[in-house]
Amino acid sequence: MTDTTSYNARAIDTAQRLMAMRRATARDRSGVPLDDLLPARDKAALGVQREYERMGGQPVSDRLAAAAERLGASLEHLGLTLGTVIHGVDLAAPTDDLVAFVRAALLERKVVFFRDQHLSEAEQVAFGRRFGELDAFPFGRPGDDPFILEIAHGPGSPGYENGWHTDVTWMEEPSLGSIAQLVEGPAVGGDTLFADSHAAYLGLPVALRERVDGLHGVNDYRIFLADRGEAAFDPEVVAEVKDAIPFGVTHPIVRTHPETGKQALYLHGGFLRHESLHDPVTGEHLPEEESRELVRQLLAQHTRPEYQCRFRWEIGSVAFWDNRAVQHYASSDYYPERRVLRRVTVRGDRPFHRPEAG
Repeated sequence: MTDTTSYNARAIDTAQRLMAMRRATARDRSGVPLDDLLPARDKAALGVQREYERMGGQPVSDRLAAAAERLGASLEHLGLTLGTVIHGVDLAAPTDDLVAFVRAALLERKVVFFRDQHLSEAEQVAFGRRFGELDAFPFGRPGDDPFILEIAHGPGSPGYENGWHTDVTWMEEPSLGSIAQLVEGPAVGGDTLFADSHAAYLGLPVALRERVDGLHGVNDYRIFLADRGEAAFDPEVVAEVKDAIPFGVTHPIVRTHPETGKQALYLHGGFLRHESLHDPVTGEHLPEEESRELVRQLLAQHTRPEYQCRFRWEIGSVAFWDNRAVQHYASSDYYPERRVLRRVTVRGDRPFHRPEAG
C-alpha cells in the first residue's frame, strides 16, 4: 500500500474504535445548558444565545412584526440578533408611524438598512432630525449642509475606517446613532460589517466580564490632530481646538443602554487611552500593563463572526446604526475605486453604567 492509503486505513480504523468507545459511555446532552457545553475560554456562542433568548427567541417582537405589516414593509434579517433590511418604505417622506416603527426596529435590531432611497442632503438631514437633534463633525469634510459628513475614498485615498469601533467616544455625549447613505460606490467590495455589543458583552469569559464591570477609561481625539508631515496642524491651532472641544472624557467600558437597559461592551481602540482604565468609585487606576492587556482582550471581542452581520451597499442604500449597541467596520477592499458615503449623526447622551439595569 502507498503511504496515503496506509494512513487512511489507520485513520478510519481509529475513528471507528474511538466512536464506539464514546457511544458506549455517551449520555444525552441535548438538555445540558449551553454554558456547560462550551469551554471557558470561548463563550461567543453563549453570548449570541443569551441575547437571542433575551429577545424572546425570535428576530423581532410580535408588536414590531405587526407594525411592519400595517406599513406594508417587509423585513430581511441579516444576523440572528442584529441587522435588518426594511423594504417597502420611503425615507424621503417619513410619516409619524414610519418614524416610530424605525425607532422601535433600531432598538430591537441595533442596526437597520434601507435600499433604493436616493435622498438629497436636505432629505437625509430632515430624516435624521426626526430622531433627535443632530451633531456636526469637526474633523471631516462637510457636505453642502454642515450636518452632513462626507466620507470619500478613491485614488490616493484608501479607506482607513477598517477597524472595529463605535463612533465619537471622544465626545462628552457621544452620538445616539449614525445614518449613512451610499452615493457612489465600487463595483465590488466596500461592505460594512456590524457587531452586536450586547452579545459581545454576554459572551465575555466570566472572570473578564466581572473584572471590567464598572471600569472607566479616558477617550480623546488625538488621532485627528496627529502629526502628518507637511499636513501637520500648527500647535496654536491644536491648542485652540482643545480649548473649544473637551480633550479627554471619561466613559464606562461597559455601557448601560439608556432605552433598553441592556449592558454593552463600549470602547473605541483609537480614541481610548489604553493605559487609562480605572475605578471611578474608588479612584484606583489599574497598573498600566494590566490596563493595556484588558483593552487588548476587549478589542478582540467584536471581531468574532458569531456577533456580526455584513451589509452590501448599493447606490441609494441607507444604514442607521445604534452606537450604543453595535460596533462597525468598513471593509477597505475596493482601492482604487471610489466609495462615497454621506452621514448624519443623531445626538446622544452621556454614557453610564448601571449594573442593576440588566
